[in-house]
Amino acid sequence: MPTDPLHAKPAHHRTAGFANSDPAVVIGNFPWYDMLWRSLRGDFRPLAPPQGGYAAFAKQWSVPVDTARLAQRQMAPVVTWLGHVSMLLQVGGLNVLTDPTLADCAGPYGRFGAPRRVPAPVRADRLPPIDVLLISHNHYDHLCDATIAALVASGQKPKIFVPLGLKAWFDARAIPNVTELDWWDHADVTHDTDGKALAQPVRIHCTPAQHWSRRTPFDTNASLWCGYLVERNPGTKDAWRFLFPGDTGYSADFKALRARLGAVDFLALPIGAYLPRDFMKPMHVNPADAVQLMLDLEAKQAMGVHWGTFQLTQEAFDQPPRDLAAALQARGLPPDKVWLLRHGETRALAK
Repeated sequence: MPTDPLHAKPAHHRTAGFANSDPAVVIGNFPWYDMLWRSLRGDFRPLAPPQGGYAAFAKQWSVPVDTARLAQRQMAPVVTWLGHVSMLLQVGGLNVLTDPTLADCAGPYGRFGAPRRVPAPVRADRLPPIDVLLISHNHYDHLCDATIAALVASGQKPKIFVPLGLKAWFDARAIPNVTELDWWDHADVTHDTDGKALAQPVRIHCTPAQHWSRRTPFDTNASLWCGYLVERNPGTKDAWRFLFPGDTGYSADFKALRARLGAVDFLALPIGAYLPRDFMKPMHVNPADAVQLMLDLEAKQAMGVHWGTFQLTQEAFDQPPRDLAAALQARGLPPDKVWLLRHGETRALAK
C-alpha cells in the first residue's frame, strides 16, 4: 500500500539514522584504511605553519575578552567570537552560546585529538549566564566533553537544543533541559535562566545542513546534524535573524532556507577546514563556496568562523583569510562583507 503522505517519514530519516537532503551525498562511510592513509600522509594537519609561526598568529588574532561587557544583558545584538565555531550571541535579553569548544584539544575529554593553537579567550566557568546552548552535531570540535562539564560544574543551567538522536548523550550525564529538534522544527524561548520574561520573543529554528555525525566507530550518522536560525521578534516586520549553519558543505539547503524563513541579517560563515578538497568538499565549504552560501541566504552581514583555532586540515591557519578575500573580490563584494574577528573580540551588530 502507498505511504500515507500525512504520516510519511521525512526524506532525511533512515532506518539506521539520518541522511543529507541530497541523497546522492553520503558522508561518513570512510574505509578505515583510507582514513589511516590520509592521516599518515598529513591530510588532517596543516602542511605549513602560518607566516611567523603559531605564537605570532595567536598574538595577532587574539584580544582580551571584555568580561564587563559580556556580563551585561543586551537587547540589540552583540556577538563575541570564542574561537572555531564557538560564539556568544547576546540579543533580546538572552545569552546564546553555540557549539562551545574551549578545551586544549578537539577530541575525547578535551585532552586528545586536534590541538588548539590559539588559546581559548575565556574559561567556561567565566562565561556570563547562558540561557540557550545550541549544539549542531556530535563531532568533537563541536560537542566538547570538557567544556560542557565545566559549564555544568559552574552552575550553568541553559535551555539546550540538539538535533535528533543527541539528547541521549546529555541524559547519560544527567544534564537536564535538553530539547531535540528535527530540521525545520522550531521552539520559542520566552524567559531567561532566571525566569525573567523576555521583552522580545526569540525563536530557535533547526535548519538543514550537509554534513554527517559520528562520536564512536559504531554510531555513524545515528544522530542528526543541523544549523540554527535565531529569530528575534519572529513573524513581524521587525524580525532579526542570525544563522549559525553548523558544519556544512555547499548545498541547495540554503536557498530553501532563504525561501522558507527569510533573508538573514547576520551569518556565522564557515571559511576554514576545507583541504584536501577531494575529501572535505561534501562536508565543509571553502571560501568560494561560503561566499555563494552567503549570497543564497541574502545575508546582510557575515563573520568568518571555523578557522584559525584547531589543527584539523591541510590549509595553513592564515590561508582562509587570503582565500576569502579572493572569493569576495571575484564576486564583486567588499572585503568587510565578511568580518574576521579576533579570538575574544566583541562587536555590536546592526539591528
